[in-house]
Formats: sequence, structure tokens, C-alpha cells
Amino acid sequence: MSAAPDATHPAVTEEDIARFRVLHEAAVDAVAGALRGKRPAIELALVSLFAGGHVLLEDVPGTGKTTLARAIAAAVGGSSRRIQFTPDLLPADVTGTSVLEPGTGEIRFRPGPVFTNVLLADEINRAAAKTQSALLEVMAERTVTVDGVGHRVPDPFVVIATQNPIDLDGTYRLPEAQLDRFLVRITLGYPDAEHELDVLRPGGGAGVVEAVHEVATTEQVAAAGRMLRGVHVAEPILRYIRDLGAATRADDRLRLGASTRALRGMVACAQVYAASQGRHFVVPSDVQRLAEPVLAHRVVLTRDAVLAGTTTAQVVTELVDRVEAPRPVPA
Repeated sequence: MSAAPDATHPAVTEEDIARFRVLHEAAVDAVAGALRGKRPAIELALVSLFAGGHVLLEDVPGTGKTTLARAIAAAVGGSSRRIQFTPDLLPADVTGTSVLEPGTGEIRFRPGPVFTNVLLADEINRAAAKTQSALLEVMAERTVTVDGVGHRVPDPFVVIATQNPIDLDGTYRLPEAQLDRFLVRITLGYPDAEHELDVLRPGGGAGVVEAVHEVATTEQVAAAGRMLRGVHVAEPILRYIRDLGAATRADDRLRLGASTRALRGMVACAQVYAASQGRHFVVPSDVQRLAEPVLAHRVVLTRDAVLAGTTTAQVVTELVDRVEAPRPVPA
């Protein structure tokens, strides 16, 4: 396995990286204007966008989850839609359905809210399993199939799904297969004291998505995502990522370790993150920075570990400290 550039993903140039870094910084600044004090979370969400992945937001209500999704869409010149997941929501309410046109008698596909650039799936764990699974195909294949006909969603396409970790009454736990489809898990949390004052100040602009400046087009975002697949990932970095995955599978506190899909996601995220830092190659610190948001929601604790108060984030962090990272080779 190698992520070296090939004919499909040619090597990126310093000019490519410089242009992307300007684009990335402008997008982060634009979103941060509406969502104050959450720059690291914004950066992770944009890493997922450029890597072609989806975001799971776990947080209490009122911390800016909807603002984040709408601000990202505004910054990249894309469309955004919101679905409030409820137990009675049907798969067709998500993907769309075929309808009979009274005037012509023709059957026409009526697109659902997934046909957008940024989809906010609010409280996704409140929907029944069949509705959750309807979203799964779109997340994985970027396609909705109705009556045997496939319909492509726009590019870029990112699902930002939220779930409340406190109020679990009337919820349906997301299965591991669906959790594995989310590239990163982010927690916004409450703002610090200074930024919360800024948010509370009348007329300050916090939370005003309409004030977010468009800094790119969806075509530029899609093109940047394709270009970033050529960021160099050396063989020792790939082995390091593989070793981290193997460590999760061997840890006694976990009954389910990281999948190969999770490790491929780590590679894609590391490529985008390296470029956002102005590099055309991945270094171990990129992997270490991304390990917890990329892997922690994909692994499952044993019953004993849960009773002991252990979290998956703690386990992943400890494994990052334990697994030896590659060192630079002397010239």
C-alpha cells in the first residue's frame, strides 16, 4: 500500500499548496466570524470537507452546531439543508421519492434534502434504523437509488450529523457500520469566558451566518480535494498509521478496533491537514493530531472498560503515546 503520487493523483507543487493554504485559511476565518472561539473544530470540519468525508458532532444543544454547518456552506458558496431526525421520519423524507405528475401523467423523481452541498442531519440518533440506513448509501456512494435509477448528489457533499450525548431517551444507537462512515468526530463545547462575552454582545455578529463571506466556489473546493490526493505520504508514515490501527485491535480495553476504512480515512485527513500547514508531505505529528477525532468514535470499549470509566478518546491518546513514530532519516 502506498500513497505516493501516481497518474491518477499527480504530485502537488509548492504553488498548489500555497494556493490551498490561502483558500483554507480564508474559509476558516470566514466561518470563525460566525462561530467564535471554535477555530480548532472549524479546521477539523474543513479538513473533512476537503478530504471528502463526513462529520459527527456530539454536543449539547445551543453550542453552535447548526451555525457551523450553515457557515461552512456559505463560505464555500454551496447550498445547505437541514433534516430534523425524528422516530417517524421515513427514508423517502431523506433521499426523495418518485411522484406522479397530475398534468402529464409522468413519474418524476422529486429530490430529497440530501441533494445539497452541506447537509445538517440534526439528532440523527432519533431516527429509526431504516431511515439512518437510507442516509448510509448517500454518505458512502454519493448516490441515491430510487426505483432502480441512481441520482448523484452535488460535489462537494458533506453530512454534518449531530447527536446529543446527554438526552438519550427515545434514541436509536448508531450502529458501528454507520459510525465508521463519519470521517471525524468533533465536540464544540462551550466557548471560553472571553469568547462567550463576545457572543453575548449585541450586534457583535456572532451566529450571523448571513454575514459569512463567500471565499470559494464549490468547483474550487472539489478541485482542491482532488489535488490534495497527491500530497506525499511516505512508506514509514503508512506503516505508522497501520501500527496505530493494529494497536487498537490488540488493546484489551477494546472489543472492536479501527477498521481499514478508518485508516484510509486517516491518510486522507493527514494529506489535507499537511497541506493546510503549508507542506506537500505528511509528518508523524499530523497523524498524532488527527488520531483522536478520526479513530475514537470507530472503536468500541469492552464492558469492563466502560464500567471503569474509560473513554475511547483516552485509549486512542494512550496508544498514540505508546506506538513508536517514525523518525527522520539523517541526510
